[in-house]
Amino acid sequence: MEVREKLALISENLAEILNPELIDGVLAEGRNLKVYWGTAVTGRPHIAYFYPALKIAQFLAADCDVVVLLADIHGFLDNLKAPLELVEYRVKFYRLVISAILEAVGVPIKKLQFVLGSSYQKSPEYVMDVYRLCSLVSEHDSKKAGAEIVKQSDNAPLSGLLYPILQVLDEQYLDVDAQFGGLDQRKLFTASKDWLPKLGYKQRAHLMNFMLPGLKGSKMSSSDEDSKIDLLDSPEIITKKIRKAVAAPRLIEDNGLLAFVEFVLLPAAALSGRREFYVERDRDGLEPLVYTNINQIHDDYKEDVLTPQLLKHAVTQSLIKLMAPIQAAYQASSEWQEITTKAYPPVEKKKKEKLKDKGSRHPGPRIEGLNLSGS
Repeated sequence: MEVREKLALISENLAEILNPELIDGVLAEGRNLKVYWGTAVTGRPHIAYFYPALKIAQFLAADCDVVVLLADIHGFLDNLKAPLELVEYRVKFYRLVISAILEAVGVPIKKLQFVLGSSYQKSPEYVMDVYRLCSLVSEHDSKKAGAEIVKQSDNAPLSGLLYPILQVLDEQYLDVDAQFGGLDQRKLFTASKDWLPKLGYKQRAHLMNFMLPGLKGSKMSSSDEDSKIDLLDSPEIITKKIRKAVAAPRLIEDNGLLAFVEFVLLPAAALSGRREFYVERDRDGLEPLVYTNINQIHDDYKEDVLTPQLLKHAVTQSLIKLMAPIQAAYQASSEWQEITTKAYPPVEKKKKEKLKDKGSRHPGPRIEGLNLSGS
């Protein structure tokens, strides 16, 4: 594969690349680009994880060496999103889910390297570099770097300030040329360009994907049940959630369903050998709509040829089909089911006690001559 073809695969569907010249240099040397993608083991992964999975597939197709970092310590540092007693099980859950996602879109996971953060982040060398960077980075700069990825709160724990420092150092200790992540990490990636040279380490390139809108139009989040579809949701739940999704007629902005078609369904179809998005119109007695690119879809949506109802039904059918291998793998694995229960134990909902109406405890006005005894 020629260099220009590799660059096209690496950059497709990305929002931005920082230090692209570093990538050009690696490929010009004839080396494979080494990329890492990290995920903190916090909430349960949702369908937006298909987006990075498809990019990983393209990285592998471009002969990149890809490392998937299961960031267990990061999950704990982010305002205790992953309590220590649950981290071990969440690491196992994430590995199973990510492997299933990649296999569902045809990615050979044998070509991937999974690395556990705590396997090297507790080494004397790494810890010393954390101390060194802490002495060189201000509280303001660390907080700014993690502003969009670390949970912000009044009187936040100190751990949130360490989170960006660890993520920057991971680039050095994983010995990569580039880090891949969401556009919400741009401030941290920019900080990395400044911080690593302070320790005498080289800068890395950064590859950023767009942030997929959720079902309500805002960012899809693991902590907001109404904005996301869990990867283990049943077809019935998927259908119900998409039916309730925000999809204003003719408007393509902040439309989570259209974004999902663009960044997941069309690329996934391309990997299977047939890049198309199929929309049935049997109920209207019309021929189906078949799209091969997002511009066609946007044009028809703005003209109301592709209505919100038709879009929702088509996305539902395509998503259920895409998730079927994941559902099947989960149902066939008692180990995975047991790990899920331990990683995300059911939360008991406290029943609200009904307060008895005792009145005002003030006697009403006395009415002379009124008999309430009934006799």
